[in-house]
Amino acid sequence: MGFSVLVFKGEKKLKECPHLSEDTISMLEEKIDVGKTFENNLSKIVEQFKSQILSMDLESSAERLGGKYIDGKLTIKVLGKDFSVDSDGNITTDLHMHPWVLFPLLSYFLHCKGEPILENWMPFRELKGGKKWNPLFEQRCTKPMKKIADSHADFFKDMIHIFNGKQVQSHYKADVSLVLYPLPRVPILISYWKPEEGLESELNIFFDSNVEDNLNIEAIYALCSGLVMMFEKIALRHSVNIN
Repeated sequence: MGFSVLVFKGEKKLKECPHLSEDTISMLEEKIDVGKTFENNLSKIVEQFKSQILSMDLESSAERLGGKYIDGKLTIKVLGKDFSVDSDGNITTDLHMHPWVLFPLLSYFLHCKGEPILENWMPFRELKGGKKWNPLFEQRCTKPMKKIADSHADFFKDMIHIFNGKQVQSHYKADVSLVLYPLPRVPILISYWKPEEGLESELNIFFDSNVEDNLNIEAIYALCSGLVMMFEKIALRHSVNIN
């Protein structure tokens, strides 16, 4: 695990691992390159999206996005907080914006089809575009979120309180099942199993079966990566306050 993290950071090369075949190394390097290219281009993509927002009919888009159009602004709820865009492309929000969050938000504005939420939950790897991105998703999203849940006892309470989440009926007999709404038509179900004697804890992230009609797979990956960054800051702040 430690070696794989160093590879992802660029501090080690896959070929230095004596346990991998040449075919496996080639396949994994291709996936790592996809992630790095995406990260390097993220800010540029956000700027392109901002320019496209200028040509949107915001008023007619409100219903599709699950938002409201008032006083020249289209406003949607992002994790329970207002995120607004006007016809000049100006953004107002109480959320801290960085490219990992702004990219999926703007992508949602432009490409969401307005499909309803079915609550037919699926893991990321089973989404139509999920297989290619799943190794990166596990590394950047699932594992860090599990680490936060393991080390921060009030993690789920904080998510409900800060981000207007809701605890739901246990999914796959999980100890905790929590639904967050990072975007109105893109809910995320987080299920967590506490460690037991002889067994590690487990955390899985699930998506509505219609999610790819409302947000493409790259934006879903970016959204969850951005959420993890936010959660890590909250958990760190909580630890500092306790100490």
